[in-house]
Amino acid sequence: MYNKGLFSDWVPKPVQLLMMVLLLIVVMPLGGVYTGNISFMVGGTGVMQEYFLWANYATTIGMGACMPVVLRMKMRFKVRDKIVMLLVLLGALSYINATTLEPMVIVMTSLVIGFLKMMITIELFLPLMAMLGGRGIFYGVFYTFVLILNQVSAYYAVEVSILYNFQQFFILAAVLCFVLALLCWVLMHDKYFALKVPLHYIDWLSVILFVSTFMFSAYVFSFGKQQDWLNSKNIINASIVAFVSFALLAIRQLTLKRPYISFHIFTKSNVLNGLFMLLWLGMFLGTTSLQNIYSVGVLGYDQLTNAKLNVMMTPGLFLAGVIAVFWFKKERPLKMFIFSGFAAMTAYAIIMYFSMVLEFNYESWYLPMFLKGYGMCSLFISVWYYTLDKLELNEMLAAIGLVLVWRTFLAVGFFSALFSWFQYQFQIVSLGDLAVYMDGMTITPQTVATNLKTIQLNAIISANKKIFGYIIVAGFGVMLYVITHHFGKRTEYLRVIRILNGKSVIARRRSRERKKLEEDLKGAAGPAL
Repeated sequence: MYNKGLFSDWVPKPVQLLMMVLLLIVVMPLGGVYTGNISFMVGGTGVMQEYFLWANYATTIGMGACMPVVLRMKMRFKVRDKIVMLLVLLGALSYINATTLEPMVIVMTSLVIGFLKMMITIELFLPLMAMLGGRGIFYGVFYTFVLILNQVSAYYAVEVSILYNFQQFFILAAVLCFVLALLCWVLMHDKYFALKVPLHYIDWLSVILFVSTFMFSAYVFSFGKQQDWLNSKNIINASIVAFVSFALLAIRQLTLKRPYISFHIFTKSNVLNGLFMLLWLGMFLGTTSLQNIYSVGVLGYDQLTNAKLNVMMTPGLFLAGVIAVFWFKKERPLKMFIFSGFAAMTAYAIIMYFSMVLEFNYESWYLPMFLKGYGMCSLFISVWYYTLDKLELNEMLAAIGLVLVWRTFLAVGFFSALFSWFQYQFQIVSLGDLAVYMDGMTITPQTVATNLKTIQLNAIISANKKIFGYIIVAGFGVMLYVITHHFGKRTEYLRVIRILNGKSVIARRRSRERKKLEEDLKGAAGPAL
């Protein structure tokens, strides 16, 4: 007997929906570390923050590594057995993170948490997508919900860490996982989703090479600044290992009957253009590091106040989700929706550029954070939809791991590391420019400490403004690219060219023939439906 649902027949529909929402609320924000908690984890464990940045990247890498095998895992085990076991494991790993002081243990558990939680979320995607009616509307609702959930959970992670300690939030997550495991054991059915398939077709060596490639890349992005980039043997060796691992992974896929990853979709125009736009989305998301430097280092916000800034994105996230749902319902072209997202991100960068002053008011954050929230949510939905549009299920599952890692880790990690390097270099230049004022006439021995602090803060602001200036220029370039890109509508342009060339009669005739063919297909499909 097979059952494509999740719960037993006797469970009421509202209870089923409530359980799926609870699973999303608990599982989606789950990770080895929480970004707002990193400073508390540094103080509590006494290790460098780079380890926890590495662990944060590891969660995304684990999710990407699971994607190519997630459908086979779904069809191999009974729903109840799998969900309960995964929740128990996630709870145990969260408890380990709460009790260990070894940073490498947290890095490894973060990787496994990402791998395991993707198996749970894929179980929730299919019924929710069928319930919401279509991939586009599902993306609009799902991404809005998850992005708002991430901001709220990050805020409460900081609040719990301040009231108690950072371990308590991990213990709370572990308890919630165990409670949900018990509820799932009672409410879920014990049938297979479809025909049982074996696991020995999974090439685990490819999984290891995939993880090796991006974990060593994450090490480079996390520790590059701390170890002075290419002046460090560790950074050079990690870069070499990442490159060799990826080369071996690519070569191995050519020899497998059932490859772990397919590179075929990267020849498609929409995938390449989508990856290009996701790269620039990563540039805008990488500005979070600059924002934190300004809010904490210059304005002196504590961690809780800084976490509230991300919660300010919620109205923008919600508005983007509402617009996305109506956009996909009306089946409008994606061009202007994507353009609005990049325009909002560029407007955020412009406001931050002109707002980098020592006297910045807290209420002045509302508009830039609203724009950032709208831009992030709209681009997550629209660009991701466009990138994976018109792909077969097997093609998509075989490459979505790479696309996921590209969007959430590689693009963001690369620009975060790049901005960190430029921020340091520009700060040195700014200090040199301001040094002309540091003499005995303008700074007396009695006021030296106060003035040196002001000069240092102004150097940080100057460095941030330079980087935001370059981001603004790049943002206008991306907007120009979006507004001129065809988004799969080349035929419309060709028809216009034909009309302008005096071939309007042929163009109209072909248009009538196409419409007649569409009507015939609709007529033929009527009895079948």
